[in-house]
Amino acid sequence: MAQTPQAKYRKDYKQPSHTITDIELTFDLHDTATTVTAVSYVKQLGDETTLVLDGEGLTLEALKVDGADWSDYTADESSLEIRELPAQCELTIVTLINPEANTALEGLYKSGGAFCTQCEAEGFRRITYYLDRPDVLAKYTTTVIADKETYPFLLSNGNRIEEGLADNGRHWVKWQDPHPKPCYLFALVAGDFDVRRDQYQTKSGRNVALEVFVDKGNLERANHAMVSLINAMKWDEERFDLEYDLDIYMVVAVDFFNMGAMENKGLNVFNSKYVLANDQTATDGDYLGIESVIGHEYFHNWTGNRVTCRDWFQLSLKEGLTVFRDQEFSSDLGSRAVNRINNVRVIRGPQFAEDSSPMSHPIRPEKVIEMNNFYTVTVYEKGSEVIRMMHTLLGEAAFQKGMKLYFERHDGTAATCEDFVAAMEDASGVDLKQFRLWYSQSGTPTLTVQSQYDAQAKTYSLTVEQVTEPTHEQKDKQPLHIPFDIELYAADGTVIELQRNGKSVHNVLDVKEAKQTFVFDNVAEQPIPSLLREFSAPVKLEYEYSDEELTFLMVHARNEFARWDAGQMLLAKYIRSNVIKVQNGQAVELPETVVDAFRGVLLSDELEPAFVAEMLALPGHNEVSGWYKCVDVDAIATVLHAMKVQLATELEDEFSATYHTLKQAEYTIDHAAIGQRALRNSCLGYLAFTEQGNPLVKAQYQAANNMTDTMAAMSAANNAKLTCRAEIMADYSEKWAHDGLVMDKWFILQGTNPAENALQTIKETMNHEAFSLKNPNRTRSLIGSFFNNNPVNFHAKSGEGYRFAGEILRELNSSNPQVASRLIDPLLKFRRYDEARQALIKKELETLKAMDNLARDLFEKVTKALEA
Repeated sequence: MAQTPQAKYRKDYKQPSHTITDIELTFDLHDTATTVTAVSYVKQLGDETTLVLDGEGLTLEALKVDGADWSDYTADESSLEIRELPAQCELTIVTLINPEANTALEGLYKSGGAFCTQCEAEGFRRITYYLDRPDVLAKYTTTVIADKETYPFLLSNGNRIEEGLADNGRHWVKWQDPHPKPCYLFALVAGDFDVRRDQYQTKSGRNVALEVFVDKGNLERANHAMVSLINAMKWDEERFDLEYDLDIYMVVAVDFFNMGAMENKGLNVFNSKYVLANDQTATDGDYLGIESVIGHEYFHNWTGNRVTCRDWFQLSLKEGLTVFRDQEFSSDLGSRAVNRINNVRVIRGPQFAEDSSPMSHPIRPEKVIEMNNFYTVTVYEKGSEVIRMMHTLLGEAAFQKGMKLYFERHDGTAATCEDFVAAMEDASGVDLKQFRLWYSQSGTPTLTVQSQYDAQAKTYSLTVEQVTEPTHEQKDKQPLHIPFDIELYAADGTVIELQRNGKSVHNVLDVKEAKQTFVFDNVAEQPIPSLLREFSAPVKLEYEYSDEELTFLMVHARNEFARWDAGQMLLAKYIRSNVIKVQNGQAVELPETVVDAFRGVLLSDELEPAFVAEMLALPGHNEVSGWYKCVDVDAIATVLHAMKVQLATELEDEFSATYHTLKQAEYTIDHAAIGQRALRNSCLGYLAFTEQGNPLVKAQYQAANNMTDTMAAMSAANNAKLTCRAEIMADYSEKWAHDGLVMDKWFILQGTNPAENALQTIKETMNHEAFSLKNPNRTRSLIGSFFNNNPVNFHAKSGEGYRFAGEILRELNSSNPQVASRLIDPLLKFRRYDEARQALIKKELETLKAMDNLARDLFEKVTKALEA
């Protein structure tokens, strides 16, 4: 590379030399030559008279200070240095940009026929020269000018205050946002849309206009997004006492978008995947995903917008907290147990894998090269678990008291993670000094637990030892404050009260030492412990459960998550033992007692269907891979397949009876109906591996009156490699080729196809009329699913999967490095595979590193992986 990208460190944070209190933006929109006029009111904060602004890919047209031309400046490819400025001034900067050529989808770009923006984390510098950092908060007034016929809707942040006609068939709209915000929350959209309108009356009686903008022809697919938005506004008032603060709230769906959505103040720009849905185009999972993401971005209005981050190292301040809030929203509206299970799967799969990779980092990282690389499962999902642990330690009432104090102290400011913890501590009186280590320490702690029962003294003790292994950039680890939720059961299934010295003990134990023993009195019999209930901390648990104890907990645990977890631990025991058998050339075996335990779950009358479906799901390949220092890809795949086939064969009658019992005549998206479909389609997924699989799957595909059942049939055919796969895949493609978003589901199946010729099929699929490597959704669906969820073919011993990955990443490096950086992650863990695979992956990484134009996004990750 011509110049090695330099790391930035959290410890080096300094306040800006200047701030900007107000900015007036004018956009004269044209496809290849948009003029941006930015009038900023600049205020010097210290003695420094030189102002350095960020800028990237800009053509500087004019520079004025207090209305006069200013010549004392220097501009280069990444900054504009303006010298000898007065202490306060009006700074006018005119820049020229080319939205149509902006394939990186950062700043202002074209998405189909519309203009739109994405400014988080550092996209605003692609629009104009500015102090592109989150601790500079200004009030924005934005005027957008464009052709009236082509772009009838001109949108920006805040409230619409003026509009009018301009020359040559153009028109303009002026927007004003009364709330100071950092530039990453700026948004602009111009296009021709269908609009779904509604309104919401806040608890104080204010009417808020709600508008969801979608591509022409998609209006009836916007209803669920609007319902989800109204539910989110109501829930935030009821649960967190937070009310919306503008006159209008807008959501715009665009097809070309690097992220899921963006919480720009009052104008949320969404990936169309998280807005558009009807029963013919969206699955139940899509509906639930829309509900969650709509909620997430709305909840950011307070946790992210009204209180924002001081610097990007504090990203988990807004994201971890808001993920926690959207998880609670989904849990309060739907099944708490099912939502918790799905959240934990993300932690035990991708997040634990990240913790053990060269990219391991704390939820508040210490250094970074490319800010876009901060958007990780650790910052988001583990960050949410850290918030959840505080909620567990404080309880709901004290946690809400802490939230109120946090907003009282920091509303309208840029805060830090420490500010949030301090508010929780001060509001509750709970000492969180040691707990703060969760923000600075990386890696996954392992809790090793041993139990001892003294029948004569009637005491029961649990000895808990915590160890966090060294990570790439952090060798020394300290004991963490871990909330450890437990329950003890008697043989008849009743709960044994936790007591010590005759007093009740809370079920959440405070594990704070490297090794700690908890003793309980008045325990009349040898108990069965339920440990780490609700996954009360993002840790690995090691405890020697017997099969009998686990099957007992699957039946008797009061907490549904604990029941599911017991089933997962039972499966894990036999996955591990069978991997060893396969490696030794032996057959896979699953004892009849284990099969019977899952038969009991399937036939239970008291469990909700949605929960039973989760109980029946085997751990995924990626989660199982995380259990091993050296991953045997083929052995794991063999075991998971064999266990699925054995369960399918031995429980065929039960699966078949349940499948036919749960048939629905009409499609509705209430949570009970969703749960019934989840269980029915889980049964179909097993039955696909039996003799009745092919006709049953084909019949469901042909009879399906909704996308959930259609995709369940296609997935079953795909996973079981049924002969009907080719026919139904061709039929689906013919029906939906015109709709890229609906085709994404088809692309995922092509990417995860377990057939030996999968890679050749993927290469042919890249020529499909609906596919474009320039579209992040299409790329993630086809290419991303192959990289992440087709382990046997991606990790083929020939190395063809790795060579294909290298080719794709080199192409995306130039067009959209942010997407490339997301896709590369499976290659970064190359040291966890055998020597032959390590060498093949390393060769691709070294080829990338040698590129002259390697983007910062990829440079940071490739370098870390090779140096680890």
